[in-house]
Amino acid sequence: MHQNKNDEHARGHIGTELNNKAETILQVEVDKEDKAISVVEAVHIRDRDFEPFAFRINEDVLPELVEPYLSKEKKSGRPTKEPFDPQREIPEPVHRAAVDAAFTNGNIGSYDDYMERLKEAYGLHNVKLGYNKAVKVATFLGNKRMVIKEGKNYILNPEYHY
Repeated sequence: MHQNKNDEHARGHIGTELNNKAETILQVEVDKEDKAISVVEAVHIRDRDFEPFAFRINEDVLPELVEPYLSKEKKSGRPTKEPFDPQREIPEPVHRAAVDAAFTNGNIGSYDDYMERLKEAYGLHNVKLGYNKAVKVATFLGNKRMVIKEGKNYILNPEYHY
């Protein structure tokens, strides 16, 4: 049975059912530092757990243990991803052009309209923003004083410095 690429779960509904019924689920994976070594570890075991071990195929095409093998600590689940950072991930010229595009019709009267205009304006520059990313972009623009909130209105600051 193969695993999903994003996480370590067995693929499909058959994989899910096999995981539910299995007494032991082992994972065999090539060592990242030495491709000749395969590492075996228990992902799920209902009885006694065991320490991961490694083996290689010798010249006689037989498996042999690799000793000593020190297992590396692994995090379960999906690999962690850095949180979205508008300053790092969107270049300055795109920010400037998108902000100018968002405010072409003047000030923006509500937060919801502001979010929609940001999503549309950044989309014109091939930057797709969902709601959460748009909120982070709006916070970034406010911190840079590119956009100022006065009352309920959002105003483009003509004297902003990036």
